[in-house]
Amino acid sequence: MMGFSRVLYGKFGHKLNLTGFMLGSGILCLACYLLTAVSSNPILGLLGCVFCGFSVGIMWPGSISISSAKMPLGGTALFAMLAMGGDLGASVGPGMIGVFTQNANDNMRAGMLAGTVFPIILIIAIFVIRVFIPSGNNAE
Repeated sequence: MMGFSRVLYGKFGHKLNLTGFMLGSGILCLACYLLTAVSSNPILGLLGCVFCGFSVGIMWPGSISISSAKMPLGGTALFAMLAMGGDLGASVGPGMIGVFTQNANDNMRAGMLAGTVFPIILIIAIFVIRVFIPSGNNAE
């Protein structure tokens, strides 16, 4: 689903507002985490995971596009910082969910509920970017 969302964005991205699309993706991601965490139906939990994959597909390429538009002189150092942040998030996020799951007597729902902090941070960051770091291009 991540690949599918990237294909869709690659095909139609020039017509879309990137920060708006990422905001929508963050909201969908939050809804998927919540669905997975609170649903007692395993099919609904699985659907939450599937659509979460769709929702996060644009986040890495979108972050690069927004960052390069907002900081055009960032160059290699900007990309290196984004890559480091992405790697850190890819390790800390699942690790944190695992710790919460273990501390809740192996209750994966509790871990997924704790994981909702990540899409919440994304949503807040997109609002901050839109309000405090204006730009006159499509990344807006």
